[in-house]
Amino acid sequence: MKRVSLLMLVAAIACVLGGYTMVASAADPTEFTFWTFVQFHAQLIEEGAKTWNDLHPDQPIVLKSEVYPYDEMHNKLLIALQSGVGAPDLVDIEISKFPNYLKGNNIQLVPLNDIIEPVKDKFVQARFTIYSKKGQYYGTPYHVGATVMYYNKEILDQAGVDPDKIVTWADFVAAGKQVLEKTSKPMTTVESADIFTQWALISQRKSDFLDVDGKPIMDNQINIEALQFQQDMIFKDKIAMVAPGGNHHMEEYYGFMNQGGAASVMMPMWYMGRFTDYMPDLKGKIIIRPMPKWDADSFRSAGLGGTGTAITNQCKNIELAKAFEAHAKLSEEANIRIWNILGFDPPRWDVWAKLKDQPANKYTDYFGKDIFDILLQVKDEINPVNVGELVPLVKDTYRTTTGNAVLVEKSQTAEEALKQLAEELRAQLD
Repeated sequence: MKRVSLLMLVAAIACVLGGYTMVASAADPTEFTFWTFVQFHAQLIEEGAKTWNDLHPDQPIVLKSEVYPYDEMHNKLLIALQSGVGAPDLVDIEISKFPNYLKGNNIQLVPLNDIIEPVKDKFVQARFTIYSKKGQYYGTPYHVGATVMYYNKEILDQAGVDPDKIVTWADFVAAGKQVLEKTSKPMTTVESADIFTQWALISQRKSDFLDVDGKPIMDNQINIEALQFQQDMIFKDKIAMVAPGGNHHMEEYYGFMNQGGAASVMMPMWYMGRFTDYMPDLKGKIIIRPMPKWDADSFRSAGLGGTGTAITNQCKNIELAKAFEAHAKLSEEANIRIWNILGFDPPRWDVWAKLKDQPANKYTDYFGKDIFDILLQVKDEINPVNVGELVPLVKDTYRTTTGNAVLVEKSQTAEEALKQLAEELRAQLD
């Protein structure tokens, strides 16, 4: 009995000593809260936390992710920052909302220059500019959002059109007329209830809705010509149609395209997921190519959409949070995970060639393995967009009024509609 008791005592002491050793050798973890409105973003950052802890056992973190509906999260964040309490350590902010958090001189997000500048030359730099103010960077991107053409090769083959010979928009129109004649199908679709079609076309020519100071310029000649071009494709050349439902994210549009409704659509690379998830019957039929050019001086792509991961000034350990964000968003490994987990075109272009050697996934199975060959062709042809305070209003007015008047009802010319929109916005600044 005494022997048993002695053994139990020794075991107990060993457990205590062992537990003490374990606690003494491990650093106390720092808990970070992370808010997002995209579940897959949470998955990516959580994976980053796992690998961080593997590499940095002396600085462990516990990441608490909270996923909210889009509007609720942005509103909750604004209130928390304004009140000075309740903000997360790290947070995702969508591109069109970002200007709301950079107003005035009392910005409550942490500048990230010290983690961005050492690797900036390895990224498509326009993706940092959209989350910056006065030379300070406040967000890290999830993707390039490089706009490309998605061609239905089956339809083009039926029409005898070679997509690699479509170099300019004039070529595109000529090919569209051939597609219409041979197949009775439209060459493409455009959005009347969203701004992506217009924004891509003007960004190619280094124009924008707002200038660098946030003032409206959507009624300049480049913008007028881009919108008039869309109206002409629909009503004059008859090679385009407004997307069913008004934009490229509607169920009726997915159904239309899934049945081979049009020969192409122009959208960013992140739209690949819409094809794989909502248009499964087009697997193996869709190829990706650069956008046609307007002229010799224009670009073959445009970076659209986006979400920036920021650190708030309420963060409990800002330096550790920055080091973690650099690991989770800016490292080579993080950008490879962006492709494998999210299917996005990583903003760090120096990993693109390596992605061809990654295991096949649903995107390569659907589109083929030359996706990043196309991106490497256009990586220096992506113009930064100006995301000023009026962008949310531009988007709302365009989708409710301008696009419908020009592209659906044809009740206004592009010039009339854009001048009206510009005047309304300028009045907001007076």
